[in-house]
Amino acid sequence: MDSALNVKNTLIGIQMLFVAFGALVLVPLLTGLDPSIALFSAGAGTLIFQFITKSKVPVFLASSFAFIAPIQFGMKNFGVGETLGGLVFAGFTYFIFSFMVKRGGVEAIDRYLPTVVTAPVIMTIGLNLAPVAVDMAKSFDGSGNYDPKAVLLSVFTLIMAILVVMYGKRIFSLIPILTGIVLGYLFAVILGVVDFTPIQNASWFSIPWLVAMNEGSFAIPVFDLAAILYIVPVAIAPAIEHVGDILAISSVTGKNYVKDPGLHRTLLGDGVATALAAFIGGPPNTTYSEVTGAVALTKATNIIYMRTAAITAIILAFVGKLGAVLKTIPVPVMGGIMILLFGMIAAVGIGSLVRNNVDMSKSRNLVIVSVVLIIGIGDMVISYGRISLGGIGLAGVVGVALNLVLPEGK
Repeated sequence: MDSALNVKNTLIGIQMLFVAFGALVLVPLLTGLDPSIALFSAGAGTLIFQFITKSKVPVFLASSFAFIAPIQFGMKNFGVGETLGGLVFAGFTYFIFSFMVKRGGVEAIDRYLPTVVTAPVIMTIGLNLAPVAVDMAKSFDGSGNYDPKAVLLSVFTLIMAILVVMYGKRIFSLIPILTGIVLGYLFAVILGVVDFTPIQNASWFSIPWLVAMNEGSFAIPVFDLAAILYIVPVAIAPAIEHVGDILAISSVTGKNYVKDPGLHRTLLGDGVATALAAFIGGPPNTTYSEVTGAVALTKATNIIYMRTAAITAIILAFVGKLGAVLKTIPVPVMGGIMILLFGMIAAVGIGSLVRNNVDMSKSRNLVIVSVVLIIGIGDMVISYGRISLGGIGLAGVVGVALNLVLPEGK
């Protein structure tokens, strides 16, 4: 009886990882980080989160989409080590949010980061990456040079993902990213555009950090002030997303996690998980709403399922063949997924404005949303020597400042 129960628990836990898997590996593949390290950091981050929150909140943490653009910019302009150093400090930013909530409650977050600020920042995350998605969808090297076969592959992948979103039943409705990637990959195999050489050369067991060092996608974090100031403000968006996810899982389970173990603990757990992930070479972590949806669907609220998912992710990180397979996914397959995904991120921001009844007829709200969108999408940068603040981060900072100084008015 106990063995049957253990098997059931294991299978449900693996299913939770299955739900998160597509988004988890997509972020490192888009940013140049190693997907196997991302698997390890997601598993380790989830276990640390569970420890800090007294094993009370059934959520899974993995790669955050909010940091895609800053990581891409950082890798290009600062270097791998400096980018990872900036991401470590982004994790530390959550400590401030945690302190704010502990001292002033959720109202402290609402005061400084209301929907009128966070919604356009979320929209910016999706829209800022639109050109990247289009370039990847129409070329095999991401350059944007038109290739008919690449467009065919990306359109097929996009259609498959849309069909899953629209008509997927039960667990499949929660994995449009993974389903689209798998079907797109199979179609790419049929088209003959997949190079299997890396898979053949990879060993079954490998140390992901050694592989990443050889490929130039891992370095010891370097704490460079310019990189830190550019990346840290981006933490505003995932911090607000975290609050929404905690409220959502509270609703699903019927327990108030904002009070017990406390939102300050969940924010702290998310921050420590993010800092650890960056320190070991992975992308920042965030709570996954997809997994919350799976919890609602399966009624699997036992914390043991998240631990199983986390341990499974850590084990898979050392399977060299899996890491090699992920790296052979053709660029147009990811491009097709990104067209849907980044558009959905922007739509979430719009939905947040509508759901929270933000009155856009008020000049104050119109000004804040307008300025945040243009600064973020236009990738405006303010520089002083080597130090710069730009893009999504600058948009978030400006939004917070405008919210504090502009009068409510009529």
